[in-house]
Amino acid sequence: MDARSRAHSFNSAAAQYEASRPSYPVALFDVVEEFLGRALAGARVADVGAGTGIATALLCERGADVVAVEPGEAMAGEFHRVLPDVPIVRGDGNALPLADASHDLVTYAQSWQWTDTGRSVPEALRVLRPGGALAIWWNTTAFDVPWSSAQHERIARHCGVPPRSSVRPDDREAVRLAGLTGLRVVRRQIRWQRRVSLDTHLANIGSRSAFLVLDQAANRSFLAEERRRLREVFPEETVEETYVVDLLVAGRP
Repeated sequence: MDARSRAHSFNSAAAQYEASRPSYPVALFDVVEEFLGRALAGARVADVGAGTGIATALLCERGADVVAVEPGEAMAGEFHRVLPDVPIVRGDGNALPLADASHDLVTYAQSWQWTDTGRSVPEALRVLRPGGALAIWWNTTAFDVPWSSAQHERIARHCGVPPRSSVRPDDREAVRLAGLTGLRVVRRQIRWQRRVSLDTHLANIGSRSAFLVLDQAANRSFLAEERRRLREVFPEETVEETYVVDLLVAGRP
């Protein structure tokens, strides 16, 4: 399955994505503000690959003036339902429908991997004002949590991909981004947790692109077995999920 098909697979599960996906910790935005040398309040921000608006909502809570960019029709529809007062335009990171030097911050929450960096990096730099920044981040697996690490390996096998042994992006991604931009790049890792129902945890797994492109009967069987396994770890069916946000920020002179 090609990357484009996987990227657009989220449209088949937009409501599930909105209901089950994890958010992001406050500390992430503290780091971005520290890098920018200013508060996000009043900053013009483009949230690219915004999906259903999980990161957008948090940026708005910080007082940022946000426009969302999202290619998927169903995801954009869910975004509009959740955040009806926030502007959203259709487009993607490879060709931003935004004016030159118009934004203080361009963000990619869980979406950078869907871009062609040969195109998306110049586009982000084009849109940024002098002194602005490009910030990309992912919620990644906490591999030191035994049940989570074991589940990560089972998911990878089910999806037919090699399991990762570290968080993403690694240091090579930071070096690569610095090389593409010619700019200073800062990397931070921020650990955080959330407690959710077992149903929400399993729905989150099922909303991943690697799952959405697979046979749904096989997915249901896999998730039923995961339910059985996790009931042994969390008999009250409340799952404590641990994440490590991996954040890269590149500043424009």
